[in-house]
Amino acid sequence: MTGRAAPATAPTVRVLLARASTALGPGSGPEARWIVAHALGRLAGELVAGLDDVVEPTAVDAVQRLVDRRLAGEPLQYVLGTWEFRTLEVHVDPRVLIPRPETEHVVAIALQELSAQARRLAPGGELVAVDLGAGSGVMALSLAAEGAAASPALEVWATDVSAGALEVLAVNLAALARRLPEAGGRVTTAQGSWFEALPRRLAGRVALVVSNPPYVSAREWEALDPEVRDHEPVGALVPGPTGLEAIETILSAARRWLAPGGSIVVELAPTQAAAVVARAQGLGYEDAAVRRDLAGRLRVFVARWPGESAGG
Repeated sequence: MTGRAAPATAPTVRVLLARASTALGPGSGPEARWIVAHALGRLAGELVAGLDDVVEPTAVDAVQRLVDRRLAGEPLQYVLGTWEFRTLEVHVDPRVLIPRPETEHVVAIALQELSAQARRLAPGGELVAVDLGAGSGVMALSLAAEGAAASPALEVWATDVSAGALEVLAVNLAALARRLPEAGGRVTTAQGSWFEALPRRLAGRVALVVSNPPYVSAREWEALDPEVRDHEPVGALVPGPTGLEAIETILSAARRWLAPGGSIVVELAPTQAAAVVARAQGLGYEDAAVRRDLAGRLRVFVARWPGESAGG
């Protein structure tokens, strides 16, 4: 029980936090708070108000299990099973990549492009956005949740070749639908490789394509931190020897699916920026450029397919 005096042998929240932090090592205070809060079913910010609350034995055991998993090298996000991304709290597990701050910035730019596309819509026009290789769904669900102001006609498709990833996405979509029913209703999921998952009727009608595809080269993967290399899905990280294979496939195929004037937004590695811009220009894209993330690194490729939108 909480809110009563603790027997001499019963740990309090304060003691449990200290134990977890000591076990995890120097500088681990935030992780210890997240783990203890998760085990207690509370928010990390709520722990301060109950530091002297007694902790039940089941919660003590739960904290120990979580700490052991973290000490074994498992990423904190998988240990907790959930993570925050922009306005969302999403389920994550080893079937999908862990959402990262860089991708939040990709979404911010995608939302800008979505708003620009909406301004060019004719009255009653449709606004279709597609998230390719959606994984946990953080980009597609963010577009649905935050892009509603752009147009009430917004329709978001989320595709992935992995059945496991789509299962995680379904959990996150259901959570969004409970919290924001209208946003959840804008999202359709489909299994398949990139655009192959989409119905043919969308060809030439997509206003926005967004993707965080695998872009790590085989050599780079070997040098990744073991926390990433040993736990996150390799197929979501490495597309092939060069790391450019998935991006090149998306750029080539998107020409059939983008509406005239439609936008494409793709996350990439800074070292790939020049090659991707050159490839896009060679394929006929306009305004191809790579924008910097919040750390100042080249990260977000943006381009448009030639022509005027339905509202242009």
